[in-house]
Amino acid sequence: MFPVLTLVALVVLLGTERAGARVPGAVAKTAASIGFVATGLAAGLWTEGPASRAILVGLVLGAVGDVFLIGRAKAPFLAGLVAFLANHVAYVVAFLMLGADLRVAGLALVPLAAIAAVVWRWMGHRTGSLAPAVMAYIAVISVMVALAVGVGDPRLLVAALLFYASDLCVARERFVEHAPVNRYVGLPLYYAGQLLFALG
Repeated sequence: MFPVLTLVALVVLLGTERAGARVPGAVAKTAASIGFVATGLAAGLWTEGPASRAILVGLVLGAVGDVFLIGRAKAPFLAGLVAFLANHVAYVVAFLMLGADLRVAGLALVPLAAIAAVVWRWMGHRTGSLAPAVMAYIAVISVMVALAVGVGDPRLLVAALLFYASDLCVARERFVEHAPVNRYVGLPLYYAGQLLFALG
């Protein structure tokens, strides 16, 4: 039921993006985020142990970040960035609790660090006063993906990769070029990733 709420709200959100309807879009985005948190609760994340609870905390932080990112002003964006930074830290904690193989994660971090360097070269000079926060964010999400590799659960790995790809779309929208494709690609990737975390 709740994944359907997220998917339906996502369709509405994409429609409002096309129409430029800000208020209905904000409502749809909030509903989609409530949907993946409710999915996690319905899946029993709060009762299945510390790692599952950490994932649920991450989902809640993601929903909070979504609300902040509804606006386009700098202060809400920074607040959203911090919320998502904490979201990724929660997932990092969950993956460590799940016994991620740190050697495997370390090997995975090598190409991820190279990708991070390319991403920073691509947009770093455009981040201005947000540069320290963006650098920290890139570092944490890279570690999160590496630890997902170390956990060895395909569903969690796909979720982490979808989230990573969606963040590239957010970065492109915020710092490189405002374009509808950023949202049309990034939003489905993001919500798919969060739903997989909620179900994983």
